Amino acid sequence: MSKLKFCQINAENLFLLFDKPLPPNYQKLEKRQWEKLSTSIYENKALPKALELARSLHDIDADIVMLNEVGGVESLKNFNHYFLDQKYSPILIEGNSDRSIDVGFLIKKNLPFYFDLFSHKNKELELSYKRDLNDPTKKVAYKFSRDCAELRLFKKDVQSPFMIILLTHLKSPLDPERLDPGGFYRRTAELKACVDIYLDLKKQYPDTDIILAGDFNGHAGRQSTDIEFQYLYEKTDLEDVLEIAKMTQDLRYTYIQIKSGFRSEGRQIDYCFLSSSLHSKLIPTSVAIYPYKDEFGSPLKRPETLEQKILLPSDHYPLVFALENLKF
Repeated sequence: MSKLKFCQINAENLFLLFDKPLPPNYQKLEKRQWEKLSTSIYENKALPKALELARSLHDIDADIVMLNEVGGVESLKNFNHYFLDQKYSPILIEGNSDRSIDVGFLIKKNLPFYFDLFSHKNKELELSYKRDLNDPTKKVAYKFSRDCAELRLFKKDVQSPFMIILLTHLKSPLDPERLDPGGFYRRTAELKACVDIYLDLKKQYPDTDIILAGDFNGHAGRQSTDIEFQYLYEKTDLEDVLEIAKMTQDLRYTYIQIKSGFRSEGRQIDYCFLSSSLHSKLIPTSVAIYPYKDEFGSPLKRPETLEQKILLPSDHYPLVFALENLKF
């Protein structure tokens, strides 16, 4: 029976795409030199932010890192190679994002089990707010705006996993087509699809521990739950690690929103939900929202201005927890 440490983080546009291998002094390049390393249409993450994000992950030292907003498998491989000392195995399946931001995993090497990744990006959502322009009677089929990736951890047989991790990044409030104010209907449908996948897996693997994690782009906590997430509590035994650990509400923020008048508001929009079989395996003292740190290793204060927020390695904070007595 063993222990694993997990980290969930929206890495905020983690694009690291290079035309050729980086020079030996890449960590000390000036801004213009760094920008010239790629001719991709996607702007690479600023070097200071990439370095600070890596330093945070080194400090956390998780066995499994669950990431949102990764610019494809190449970016994830480059992040692991150039910034994380290649201590992880990067794994990612490209999803449906029109911004090329995907969900992916970093799995520490030499763990005593195997893993495999599956995608539910082609699952059709229960959503119909737009008609085919050429045929008004025909509904348009909608799928995840990103994905609900399924990571299986197993000892010998992928069909006998001891743990399954579902990782998603639900629809944001952006509504460029003006079909869905605040992205409410799309996010509701995506959440339902994730829950239905979870319920199907529970039937198929009744003895398997399951985690549902990711950026939910709304308040999915048990207290004052946003309407689009109520289905999760109505249909499942899932519970957020912060709730199980009884973290006080004022500390449960993973995202800082800067409002007018120089006011900042902390919100939890990133979650790690555990199936009931895992509740007793959570180590409450391990649960934390990791604070980014200054050059001396001291936690930075919560940003009060947009200028302060922009300096952080990501606009989301890492959510960290550990599980013990796992079945491997």
